[in-house]
Amino acid sequence: MTYSCARIFLLVFLSLLYLAEANIRHYKFNVVMKNMTKLCSTKPIVTINGKFPGPTLYAREDDNVIVNLTNSVSYNVTIHWHGVKQLRTGWSDGPAYITQCPVQPGGNFIYNFTLTGQRGTLLWHAHISWLRATVHGAIVILPKRGVPYPFPRPHTDKVIVFGEWWKSDVEDVIKQSTQSGLPPNLSDAHTINGLTGPITGCNNSHGYTIHVETGKSYLLRIINAAVNDELFFKIAQHNLTVVEVDASYTKPYNTETLFLGPGQTANAVLTANHPTGNFLMTISPFMDTVVPVDNATATAFLRYKNTTTTDSLTMSNTPPINATSIAQNFSDSLRSLNSLKYPTNVPLKIDHSLFFAIGVGVNPCATCINGTKTIADINNVTFVMPAMALLQAHYFNKSQGVFTNDFPGRPLTPFDYTGGNNSIPLSNLQTKNGTQVYRLEFNATVQIVIQGTSVIAPESHPTHLHGSNFFVVGKGLGNFDPLMDPKKFNLVDPVERNTVSVPTAGWTAIRFIADNPGVWFFHCHLEVHTSWGLKMAFLVEDGKYSNEKLPPPPSDLPKC
Repeated sequence: MTYSCARIFLLVFLSLLYLAEANIRHYKFNVVMKNMTKLCSTKPIVTINGKFPGPTLYAREDDNVIVNLTNSVSYNVTIHWHGVKQLRTGWSDGPAYITQCPVQPGGNFIYNFTLTGQRGTLLWHAHISWLRATVHGAIVILPKRGVPYPFPRPHTDKVIVFGEWWKSDVEDVIKQSTQSGLPPNLSDAHTINGLTGPITGCNNSHGYTIHVETGKSYLLRIINAAVNDELFFKIAQHNLTVVEVDASYTKPYNTETLFLGPGQTANAVLTANHPTGNFLMTISPFMDTVVPVDNATATAFLRYKNTTTTDSLTMSNTPPINATSIAQNFSDSLRSLNSLKYPTNVPLKIDHSLFFAIGVGVNPCATCINGTKTIADINNVTFVMPAMALLQAHYFNKSQGVFTNDFPGRPLTPFDYTGGNNSIPLSNLQTKNGTQVYRLEFNATVQIVIQGTSVIAPESHPTHLHGSNFFVVGKGLGNFDPLMDPKKFNLVDPVERNTVSVPTAGWTAIRFIADNPGVWFFHCHLEVHTSWGLKMAFLVEDGKYSNEKLPPPPSDLPKC
């Protein structure tokens, strides 16, 4: 047998072995309206299969997932598989007008992607307007069959999804805000697995309960699917050991309080180390600036075997709403596992060093209440959503009139970003509107320093990158110092994420490799800021070889 024949035989054998290990997971998502009662008030909401939260997707690493979506409501819909890398499957990523036109009422679309090299907990959610308030759910990716966790195997796992609830129609909330130019109304409650917990004066408000047995450990798959709120999570008299965030393993980190921004996930091991008892679980908001926030605490219960609902409840003290030290300590304590099996491959040589100043501003608006509207921007550019999906325009060479390739890699007019409004030129309160992308060659290494600003008001920004994970190599308060701060970067075991919170009036530095051809959204995951324009897109060019190129779109890709 010649060398070439032997090589072909080996490739065929490995392919068959891979197919034998990987499975195809089929799901049907029907977008339907469903009446839901919370806070003693009933309203119709948009759901998947009539559930809130929606159904959990279960799969294993390297499985192929096929989701057949049917839109049976009057709204346009798309679904984003948050944190799924979508290697060469950008057509299934889901953000409306970025990778696809929305699925219109009565329409269908099949999302088809493979969970290549990923295991852990992620989430899916609607990615158009504010529909993700009720259209979201968990993605549970188990290791390949026979591959153990890099930590002691727990007895079982539990999915815990945080959310926000408005008594009014959420689409009306953002519509009224857009028309008035004013910030949208705050949510009325937070939820844990769709439940608020007991509410004074509302007898039909119930809470979620986890049932445990003494001596057993439980893997809590925790997801913040809230629309606009960063949240703390606690269980009375129980510590949790974080072992994974955003579907990337971490060194074990023991803590009594978890901190998650919208879009972030964490796997944490709970050890049931009490003989009996009821223990309160809480999620509560974090806000360390003057921006208003829904201050409601959602509650749930941890109940031991042989304990009744009438037995006493051990309470939990929630962190102060402005507990910056707790939030930052949690984020700073996370480290990648960086083992032989799960190495941390941080890019050391950088091809594109970018500096993104992010924040809010004010633009003229003749039809708005005060003649102005609140907007948000990156490098003073407020992103304008196109009428045609960027990925389609790119693939079919129809970018003219849809987008330009000149997104600025740093602010055109530098200023004292965190020095307060007195240090900010008036010109920086008003932004430029544009649909601009930043172009990256295939396999380029990228560093972004994401700099929060104090324009109007400083605020924490949970920021999400589609199509790739990144390493969080540094962060700090105040303005980034390009001479001194890189000396403190962690290039050994930085945490790997897809969403990171940029601290209030501070900065975060991330690095990634642009090895996935397509158009990839980059935006604040506070939906209010995304709506105001704090977003942009990277265009990653095709590579040289066929497995480095974007395939043609599926035949059922929706039309605008």
